[in-house]
Amino acid sequence: MIDLRRIAEGSLESKPYRWAVIDGLFSEADASALASTFPSDHFKRQAGYGGDKVFDFRVRSLIRAGEDSISHSEELSGEWRALGHDFLSHGYRAAVSSLLGFDLADTDLEVNVFHYPAGTSHGAHPDHRDKIVTHVLYFNDSWNEADGGCLTILGSGDTRDVVRSVSPVVGNSAVLVRSDNSWHAVSPVSKSCRRTRRSLTATFFRSGSPITMWPPGDATPLYDYDASPWRHRWGRVIRRLKWR
Repeated sequence: MIDLRRIAEGSLESKPYRWAVIDGLFSEADASALASTFPSDHFKRQAGYGGDKVFDFRVRSLIRAGEDSISHSEELSGEWRALGHDFLSHGYRAAVSSLLGFDLADTDLEVNVFHYPAGTSHGAHPDHRDKIVTHVLYFNDSWNEADGGCLTILGSGDTRDVVRSVSPVVGNSAVLVRSDNSWHAVSPVSKSCRRTRRSLTATFFRSGSPITMWPPGDATPLYDYDASPWRHRWGRVIRRLKWR
């Protein structure tokens, strides 16, 4: 599914930190199929409004940290199962290693899928110290940038200090190498937006790092997410309190 050459042959910017924008990741047919079958099962809400970082989104696991299987693969389309296997492949890890110039062989990979409904955002932040690099991929078939929802590469913790903005259209992606000044954000999705911002993060962690998105014993109820263009609401509750 992923054109790994686009990653391996990409180049990193060096200012204000190491980052890259890589587009054209999928064929036209695969891009269309991935956008139209974006997952809607087994989501939970993550939100925080205090402290240094404000965020609100809906998240589903695709690959748990350090594991070699796809979460709830039976609920996914064939295209999304194929995409999951791409992330688990040696080729994907080798392509990102080639881009970075160092080997990711001894790291743990976690992959998560996100819906950002109308009115949500992710405030300016550098990533957690246990993260080495994050590859962010997008899956909207089209997007009006006036509705917000763009990834912003920032020169500082000020959300107005925008170096580059990336639209969440399928095939677009960004690579963010973690540092103390790797500031980035998701601009607020307009409250009048009639679609969700759809994305995925593939994050390489230092081996043995604590798992923050899906901690052991997490009993948060999981939901099917109704992302119909005319409304954003939680659907039926999946009557499970654990992932497995």
